[in-house]
Amino acid sequence: RAGAAFQYLLVQKTGAQKNVGLIQLNRPQALNALCEGLMAELRRALEAMENDPEVGAIVLTGSQKAFAAGADIKEMQNKTFQECYNSGFLAGWDKVSVVRKPIIAAVNGYALGGGCELAMMCDIIYAGEKAQFGQPEILLGTIPGAGGTQRLTRAVGKSLAMEMVLTGDRISA
Repeated sequence: RAGAAFQYLLVQKTGAQKNVGLIQLNRPQALNALCEGLMAELRRALEAMENDPEVGAIVLTGSQKAFAAGADIKEMQNKTFQECYNSGFLAGWDKVSVVRKPIIAAVNGYALGGGCELAMMCDIIYAGEKAQFGQPEILLGTIPGAGGTQRLTRAVGKSLAMEMVLTGDRISA
């Protein structure tokens, strides 16, 4: 079973013809916060599915409570700007946006900060009734760092994007 090789993901092929790759973020104790380990596994799973000729599309999802509640702040909090810059922090986090096969984000619960950015990197977002999207980084004294400001503006328009980024307010599905 493909999922056995991952600590933070559940990975399988599904559908009537087993041609849909399903990647479920599986870090429930942290509301699927995006740590380096999870993101490395996600890159590995996406590369495997992109290279699998049987997979025609990929679905990326989380749990009912959280798609992904953002980047793992505990992992980031003690890093200086110089450490992040010199180590290529967030490098490779955009893998979702360069996969050639269609990726559908199935979002329910929280998609905040990096989680919102991850959903926006997908080709299509299906949002459940309990989905909450937001860029709350301003509440920590920073701004979205993985392309969220650009993607959000394209997705919802300048005015709403500015409101979300500058206030930390969320929007529902």
